[in-house]
Amino acid sequence: MLDAPLASVPSLPELRQRYAGQDGLALLEGMIKHEFPGRIALVSSFGTEAAVLLALAAEVDPALPIIFLDTGKHFGETLRYRDQLTQQLGLTDVRSVGPDPLGVRREDQDGMLWSRDPDACCFLRKVLPLRRALEGFDAWITGRKQYQGGLRRDLSTLEAEDGGIKVNPLAKWTADRIETEFAARGLPRHPLEADGFLSIGCMPCTDRVAPGETQDRRAGRWAGRDKTECGIHAPLAAASGGR
Repeated sequence: MLDAPLASVPSLPELRQRYAGQDGLALLEGMIKHEFPGRIALVSSFGTEAAVLLALAAEVDPALPIIFLDTGKHFGETLRYRDQLTQQLGLTDVRSVGPDPLGVRREDQDGMLWSRDPDACCFLRKVLPLRRALEGFDAWITGRKQYQGGLRRDLSTLEAEDGGIKVNPLAKWTADRIETEFAARGLPRHPLEADGFLSIGCMPCTDRVAPGETQDRRAGRWAGRDKTECGIHAPLAAASGGR
């Protein structure tokens, strides 16, 4: 992930000791202003819960680099929501990062790779672009939470990855706390949430969830498949489909 960092990266044990018990705004402020000034980015899908983390980050530093993986397969509503939040929160460095056009022409000529091999599609359209986008950064921030289930149940607020640090400020927040923050800050909801979408990714791989059907916040993603993660939070071998 990292290319010749200009400053030494604090070790994970050091950071965990210094920020024990901290999360949310306090953890973000420590990471952005003190530990990794100018060397940290936030990766956001601009999905149903993204506004809370983005609002907290904007409170610390509205110029923080925000990376949005524009796969070319997003709902139009997500792109418009991205623009709405960017303006409302005063974010000044939102970077929409797409896949390599040559790679798309080579690997996905008909645009249907998602149906044949969703892992390979995610690798092409998310994993590789994110790897490029994070070059030069020593740390990155995610919006993952334990209550989202699956591989996230034991999520820590701080993780080590590829020689850098991954920060999960909302890891231990509850769904109720997220809802409270939405209300307290007057944040707009993703327009598709009211239409039954609990978690929103690329259009071909995201389905509605019927009311009361499940408590899984990520239900509807890759429905009918064993796949539960796009790969940017998984080991490289898994993320690349074993390539």
